[in-house]
Amino acid sequence: MSRFAAQSRVLFWEEPCLVEGLPEPDLHIDVCATSGVIVITPQLPADGAREEDGENSKRLLDLFLTGESGPFVRWYYTPMMLPFSEHVMADCIVYDCMDELANFKGAPPELLPLEQRLLSQADLVFTGGYSLYEAKKDRHGHVYPFPSSVDAAHFAQARSAPIRRPDDARPRLGFYGVVDERMDVELLAALADARPGWDLEIVGPVVKIGEADLPRRPNLHFLGGRSYDDLPGCVADWDVALMPFAINDATRFISPTKTPEYLAAGKPVVSTPIADVIRHYGQIEAVRIAERGDAFIRACDAALALSRSGGDWLAEADKVLAGMSWDKSFQQMSRLIREAISRGAHAHPIVSPTSWKSGPSRHYDAMVVGAGFAGAVMAERLAADGGRKVLLVDRRPHVGGNAYDELDDAGVLIHRYGPHIFHTNSQEIFDYLSRFTRWRPYEHRVLAAVDDLLVPMPINRTTLNLLYGLDLATEEDAAAFLAAQAEPVSVVRTSEDVVISAVGRELYEKFFQGYTRKQWGLDPSELDKAVTSRVPTRTSKDDRYFTDRFQAMPLEGYTRMFERMLDHPNIDILLGVDYCEARDAYPHDHLVFTGPIDEYFGYRYGKLPYRSLRFRHVSLDVDRYQPVAVVNYPSPDVPHTRITEYKHLTGQQVPGTSITYEFPAAEGDPYYPIPRPENQQLFKRYEALAMAQTDVTFVGRLATYRYYNMDQVVGQALATYRRMTKTPAIRTVPAHLAAAAQPRPSAG
Repeated sequence: MSRFAAQSRVLFWEEPCLVEGLPEPDLHIDVCATSGVIVITPQLPADGAREEDGENSKRLLDLFLTGESGPFVRWYYTPMMLPFSEHVMADCIVYDCMDELANFKGAPPELLPLEQRLLSQADLVFTGGYSLYEAKKDRHGHVYPFPSSVDAAHFAQARSAPIRRPDDARPRLGFYGVVDERMDVELLAALADARPGWDLEIVGPVVKIGEADLPRRPNLHFLGGRSYDDLPGCVADWDVALMPFAINDATRFISPTKTPEYLAAGKPVVSTPIADVIRHYGQIEAVRIAERGDAFIRACDAALALSRSGGDWLAEADKVLAGMSWDKSFQQMSRLIREAISRGAHAHPIVSPTSWKSGPSRHYDAMVVGAGFAGAVMAERLAADGGRKVLLVDRRPHVGGNAYDELDDAGVLIHRYGPHIFHTNSQEIFDYLSRFTRWRPYEHRVLAAVDDLLVPMPINRTTLNLLYGLDLATEEDAAAFLAAQAEPVSVVRTSEDVVISAVGRELYEKFFQGYTRKQWGLDPSELDKAVTSRVPTRTSKDDRYFTDRFQAMPLEGYTRMFERMLDHPNIDILLGVDYCEARDAYPHDHLVFTGPIDEYFGYRYGKLPYRSLRFRHVSLDVDRYQPVAVVNYPSPDVPHTRITEYKHLTGQQVPGTSITYEFPAAEGDPYYPIPRPENQQLFKRYEALAMAQTDVTFVGRLATYRYYNMDQVVGQALATYRRMTKTPAIRTVPAHLAAAAQPRPSAG
């Protein structure tokens, strides 16, 4: 941060201090005299309600940032700082992950979920070493290792510092740093007992370890904390530097800064077997690595002898140090940040319901309600093509609608609202979305659990052969078999008619009847024929669920695609806010509504029927759970309709896997309009109201009560925007937005 402060204004926000007798929250502000870093420490009343600390911190942050011009880089050393700061607009978000904090003693339970949230927002992830890099690299698209560096000149002062003890003094071995659960205090005691003629100095604060738990020996000295400036003088008095770390979860990923600092100070080092110490320094004579116990004590004997040998070990250490510097790390980080800003890859920040009203009210050309496919496409087109100033509002705390994906606690990219597989025959739709994402080729395959078998779905020749023990060799054979099973239906009106007329009652009952009853809460005989018409029956062995020309998954996930789509200077975003509140607070000329049409009109004619879903997400300690991404469960005896395993969809390579059980429900968020004639009649009444709204445009599955696929929603939104541009009030670009309407390079 000192190096960044030489080029930019650096605000370092500390954890809050609880102050006795403080009447109200305040800020303590200090400017580092040597670096210029501005250190800000929130001060909160000690007797205040702790549940208000987050909101108090947010208000203090907003107060301090008033008048700051930006651009901002939000840089996090801990995810715990995210909740009160994620509303701050930023050009780049950095997660500087120096330790696996969740493994530390007393780590709060919310740390891991917050880390997932931070990873989903961050543009860059820096790790404090290679072990930590390997643990995080598959959880984000831009992870970079920065193993501990060294200010070599600062610590080299120890080599020429005056020795503050007599020449005949006892050998002295030392350590500086925090004394906590990462320290093997039993090893310290064993070393002190084994070598009573040595003095062991431990410099640093004792944290999370009680004084009574510290070993007490005449030759073991806990000296408390020292300043960074004092550390070379401390090390100068030592013969050997120690790193007596415990081997536990808290030290699994550490890359101690002490190693190069001790070497720069001219001291041999003895360490327990920390992975990154072995990786970077295991071949250096000056660094001895040994297990706790007798091996560690013998390594200390050897290091003490080395320190008095006058050999060339120091020259070897200096050669290693020559390639390390904080200047080099700073230059690399600066370059990555500049590149991230130029990519414009991150989303607008989340705005919480408690803070959004604090912003200045402004006028917008259009307010778009709903940040799913329909709303995002409309907002992007209005802003980027039409030059309109757009406010996008969603009551959920994220963009992407039901297509939202996120890293779960196991580091697997999952779809929170069930699987979304992109497919389309439209070149226009595919090209449009390709502006905002690269693609991973993926052809979706589904199996159905029927008669204790897993067979392809939709039904194909392989399904028939497996299910009936047949050897249908050609499409003609399969067609003849199905024709023999089919039951003639004079007029096809319902979903039951569609299936029975094509494959007969037995296959209908095995694959469709139970699944449809669970999915829709109705028998197929009560549903429009369009429901089961969507699922074909094949006489070939083609086991793809879709046969569209374009089949792929967004390479970095749907959320990242939406973030790029909405990353435009003409688009502001309010998340976690009901549009009814925002509609009154932010004046606008036109409203684009993608929510339920009956909700918009206050359910004037009654509620339109929808089916909902609930999900149970599970992480498993196996590499794969099932052979394909989705397995359907048509049986009425199984409560869920399908299980999804996401690693098949994403191609992600991480330990373990995550699956989702899907349960249809009558209540909850509206997912599927129920296709029945009486429901269409009710919708037509709402549609008549919508047609009379000259300043409102209705678009999307819920607003038009249509059972659309994702690509169809995108196509509908693009077509709706084109129609809007033919309206004079919408087509004209105001002068103050003309520059913003110029084309910009496409992303991805």
